[in-house]
Amino acid sequence: MGYELIETVEVGSGGASSIEFTSIPDDGVDLVLVVSARNASGNDAFLKINGATTNFTSKHLNGTGSVVSSFSRTDGFIGHFNPAGSTANTFGSMRILFSNYASATNKSFSIDSVTENNATLANIFLTAGLWSNTAAITSVTALAASGNLVEYSTASLYKITAD
Repeated sequence: MGYELIETVEVGSGGASSIEFTSIPDDGVDLVLVVSARNASGNDAFLKINGATTNFTSKHLNGTGSVVSSFSRTDGFIGHFNPAGSTANTFGSMRILFSNYASATNKSFSIDSVTENNATLANIFLTAGLWSNTAAITSVTALAASGNLVEYSTASLYKITAD
C-alpha cells in the first residue's frame, strides 16, 4: 500500500467558503483528505461528496478539555475549523479516511479532528460516518457552515494504492 498525492489546495488572500477536489481518479483503494484550516467567523465544518449534502449518517465523540459528549448527525458535519476567537494564527486540523471510494457500495469514512487553542477550551472529534450512496467518489468538498476559510487554510487529497 502506498500514498499518492492527488492535489493540494491553499486558500488565497481573499478567503474561500470551501476547498474542493474534483475529477478524483478511480484507480485507488482509499482516499485520505488532510485539512488545516481556520474560519473567519464560525467554526462548524461540513463535507460534500459528489456535490451532495444528503444521505450522511455519523456518530461523533467530542472532548472539549473539560467535557466529553457523543452525538449523531445526518448532515455531513465533520467537526470544527479553528474559529476567529481562538488563539491568533492557529489552524485546526483533520484527517478523513474514505474506504473503498471507487466501489459500488455505500461509502464509510472516519475522521479525527482537533482545534488548536492556547487556552482551556479546544475540541477534538472522533467520527465514524457513512455516505449511503453507491456511486464512486469523484469530488470531495470541505466547507465552512458560515463565513470563509482564511488565507493559508490548506487541504491535501491522497489516494492509497494497492501496490
